[in-house]
Amino acid sequence: MKKITVVLLLLSFHLSTQAEQEKLLTFDAFMEQVKTQHPLAIQADLRLQKGAANLQMARGGFDPKLFSEVSQKYFSDKQYYSVISSGLKIPTWYGIEVTGGYSQNDGVFLNPQNSTPEAGLWTAGISVPVGQGLFIDQRRAALKKAKIYQESTLAERAVLYNALLYEAGKAYWNWFESYNTIKVYKNALEVGQQRFDAVKQGALLGDKPGIDTVEASIQVQNNMLNWQEANLNYKNATAMLAVYLWADGIVPLEIEEETRPIHSEDLQTVYANLELKKTLDSLTNRHPLLQQYQYKLAQLKIDKQWKREQLKPQFNLKYNAINQSIGNADFETYNANNYTWGLEFSLPIFLRKERGDLALTQLKINDAELELLAKQAAINAKAIAAFNKLTITQQQITLYARTVNDYSILLAGERRMFNAGESSLFMVNSREAGFIKTQLKYIQLLTKNHKAILELNYAVGLLKNKG
Repeated sequence: MKKITVVLLLLSFHLSTQAEQEKLLTFDAFMEQVKTQHPLAIQADLRLQKGAANLQMARGGFDPKLFSEVSQKYFSDKQYYSVISSGLKIPTWYGIEVTGGYSQNDGVFLNPQNSTPEAGLWTAGISVPVGQGLFIDQRRAALKKAKIYQESTLAERAVLYNALLYEAGKAYWNWFESYNTIKVYKNALEVGQQRFDAVKQGALLGDKPGIDTVEASIQVQNNMLNWQEANLNYKNATAMLAVYLWADGIVPLEIEEETRPIHSEDLQTVYANLELKKTLDSLTNRHPLLQQYQYKLAQLKIDKQWKREQLKPQFNLKYNAINQSIGNADFETYNANNYTWGLEFSLPIFLRKERGDLALTQLKINDAELELLAKQAAINAKAIAAFNKLTITQQQITLYARTVNDYSILLAGERRMFNAGESSLFMVNSREAGFIKTQLKYIQLLTKNHKAILELNYAVGLLKNKG
């Protein structure tokens, strides 16, 4: 009795020490690591910076611009002419361009139209597009598209996160399944080895037929083969899981040998939410991939607006008030009759280039709209399929939990009968094989259940880190 107590105490100490050495890596902790540390997750954040840089570039089209020009000619000790002008141009959102400048020109052979007072000449004016460019121009179109693109980078980042976390999640549940599978086979191998030792001892004592040792040995060999196969799958699944574990996006991490996933008996079944099914349509409509198509359509519609604007003639009016510079009293001498004005007009006769460009843009819009509808239908179908899988696996797990328990009862009863000499080793092995099969099936169903919720979240685009 004392020996039994010591053995139990040693076994208890060994199990507790083993449990302390094991490091649990939960699904949530793993996914959080992927979200924040994986290179693709960090790369996805760069999309936002790209959108901000693109918007900054488009806003540059409305930056005020300083200009200056100097042109002089000297020949035979004479200054033929000296033309100096500088100023500032300010484009506005409404297509009007405001200008201000100063010019000072002189010379023996200066073109009379360029003549200015000795102190120079100030100008201030505007340029107004009355025809093409009145409602939209290339600068405004570029800025509008850049703003839409900046918003689309949020959706683009979400799409990248969604795909990354989906693949990472599948890798985790494959790891979970392989780990719990190897546990089943390891336990079967240990039990089979103990039975073989007992049968062998019984055969030596004459209590068991010698042929039983052969059957018990075959069972051990089969269990060993299954355990080796499961061990190989576990190592491969661990290697695939390590692909998604990084530090700061630059240092690949390895999974320590004592790290393990959650045990199957500790994993809770995910139940289908009926309220979620009612909102699947609205959730799929907000999928980041569909948002990308919607943003693309919005950009194409801006292109169409600008292409249509180009069918109008270019008709620009320019007006510049001029005033000579005479020191501090510049504005006191201003005369409204001193000005320059101009008109620019041009229109292609057939407009074939412009009409063709507009038609191509409309075709792009039609193509994008059809593609959006197709993607929307495909995403909705995937979401429904994932929800159905979640519902079925939930029901199967409930059913199969009873099956595992019933097989456990059958196996325990068969073992008792075998020990009492009322059953055969063949029947025990048969019951044990059935019990192993049900355990593995139960683990597979648990894995499918959690993969189903992963697929559902992926289908509706909810596997994203931020924004």
